[in-house]
Amino acid sequence: MTLQVDITQKQGDFTLRAAFSGADGLTALSGPSGSGKTTLINLIAGLVPLQEGRIVFGGTVWNDTRKGIFVPPHRRRIGYVFQEARLFPHISVRANLAYGMGRVPKAERPARMARVAGLLRIDHLLDRRPSGLSGGEKQRVALGRALLSAPDLLLMDEPLSALDAALKAEILPDIERIRDAEGIPILYISHSMEEVARLATRVVAMEAGRVVATGGPEAALASAIPGKRAGAFLDATIAEIMDGEGLMLARSAAGPLYLLAAPVSVGKAVRVFVPASEVMLSVGLPQEISALNRLSGTVAGVKEGAASVTVELDCGGETVLAEVTRRSAERLGIAPGVALNALFKAVRMEPESLFRQTGQPDLSEAASAEARQSRSLSMVLRVACSMRR
Repeated sequence: MTLQVDITQKQGDFTLRAAFSGADGLTALSGPSGSGKTTLINLIAGLVPLQEGRIVFGGTVWNDTRKGIFVPPHRRRIGYVFQEARLFPHISVRANLAYGMGRVPKAERPARMARVAGLLRIDHLLDRRPSGLSGGEKQRVALGRALLSAPDLLLMDEPLSALDAALKAEILPDIERIRDAEGIPILYISHSMEEVARLATRVVAMEAGRVVATGGPEAALASAIPGKRAGAFLDATIAEIMDGEGLMLARSAAGPLYLLAAPVSVGKAVRVFVPASEVMLSVGLPQEISALNRLSGTVAGVKEGAASVTVELDCGGETVLAEVTRRSAERLGIAPGVALNALFKAVRMEPESLFRQTGQPDLSEAASAEARQSRSLSMVLRVACSMRR
């Protein structure tokens, strides 16, 4: 089902203007704190009165301020997962899960609970109280409760932000399974590009109350994030695990890639994010240099910024971005058609940037207001890799 949003909302000196559409899969709302992400998601949920605009989901108009249409939250069939689990502490996990099944026919509830509990790996926790759960387990239960409400749309407001790297790595596969197995459109807020690159099938990038880019993760993130945050995604296949060296060798259309070791096997397809700020350019191939990755290409484009130049290098049909100073660009004679080499060290993998299965199509006052609203209403990336079938 398609979500269509075209809204304007004012909070003091902050104005949110957003127009975008989202379809099946996971649409990530990404951007820095205070960009309006939580305000937007709460407007979609109907938790905040819309001042101006229109919100349509699956052909049903939820809001239209010109026509005076407003569908209340309980009639929107939305599941909402907050930053905190917000479980009822005095009842069991089973009872917390059952609380969300008001829309599910009674005869179907046991089987549905068993399936969701198995999907999220919480079937062994059903008789425990929330006080006996880890942070990751609590958040998985919160995910299960939202799923068991039989939602048409699942909203997730930075559900991993309160967890450490190990717990994030534990829950990310569960979100992937929800995305791939449930067929429920997901709107997912995060300012972590590791999460976005791993989970999203589509990205809506926001900044200062505006949508600055939309599309697949590669296009949206590369075009929306300026300067040192810019970068490029490369698709590759693991060719060798270099035991004892802490490295893996991957093959890509751009050339061989050295990655830092991670729990992945030979033959697996991965997607690697290479930050533009970590790429050096050279006319020849220097021999004595620590950077292991050396890709040859041709300049496809040059984008001049206030203090730097972003160079698009075509390496075997793959695009690599590099950020260099104006002096370096002039010294190297960088211009479209010039042959250059891109040099960068073995790609570092953050703990939460493991891998994901793919197969989907296509990406101040405001900050305090969003924080207050979230409490009241109970993007520099180093690398993101994604496992594909």
